[in-house]
Amino acid sequence: MDAPKLILVRHGESTANVAATAAEAAGLETINVESRDADVPLSPLGEQQALALGARLSRELDGRPEDARIFSSPYRRAIQTAQLALGDARSFTIDERLRDRELGVLDALTARGVDARLPAEAARRRWLGRFYYRPPGGEAWTDVALRIRSFSRDLDWSDGHPALVFGHDAVVSLFLYVYLHYTEAELLEFLLTRVVTNASVTILERDTTGAWAVGAFSDDRHLEAVGVPPTAHPGAARDQ
Repeated sequence: MDAPKLILVRHGESTANVAATAAEAAGLETINVESRDADVPLSPLGEQQALALGARLSRELDGRPEDARIFSSPYRRAIQTAQLALGDARSFTIDERLRDRELGVLDALTARGVDARLPAEAARRRWLGRFYYRPPGGEAWTDVALRIRSFSRDLDWSDGHPALVFGHDAVVSLFLYVYLHYTEAELLEFLLTRVVTNASVTILERDTTGAWAVGAFSDDRHLEAVGVPPTAHPGAARDQ
């Protein structure tokens, strides 16, 4: 039996999301983050968003979360989101292939900071484009896509149960690239007017022919339904 759906969740708002947005708006060159990317926690609002996910995910899993295969990025903000949304007693599998894109030398720099401090990298990024550019010490989007292909090959869909993934905006976007067989141009065009919002739900569903389609993309109506503000915080401008 084919799996009915793949549910992709972006983590709730993180403290680094808040700091990056503020730094970009203020025209600063650096982002004030107090920990490495893997250890960035949710903001207080992000914790509220994660809690608000619980009822939505229960509905998507037909009230039987125990039947779902559940995975999370190893990064703190994704794990916190899973714990708050599912309850601490619910177990899930941590898979390092679901971590956020690594930015290498661009980490903690704003778009202005990259232009000012690493002009050669800024020029190389503009030449190669966001899809193929790999910063020194970091990853291209194609590297993240390879991780997702590896993760997907290990999924066993034979039991017909849905899979639930807690990850990041780039990870959610590249699941679409892999599962829908998008080209580079098709993915970038799709994302041109769309953002993976915090604590949003994206659903990929497989039909009787085995083809995958988007059932929902970046749906955060469950937040508004309980009075929790949604937040966008798209990937840093240096990654656009």
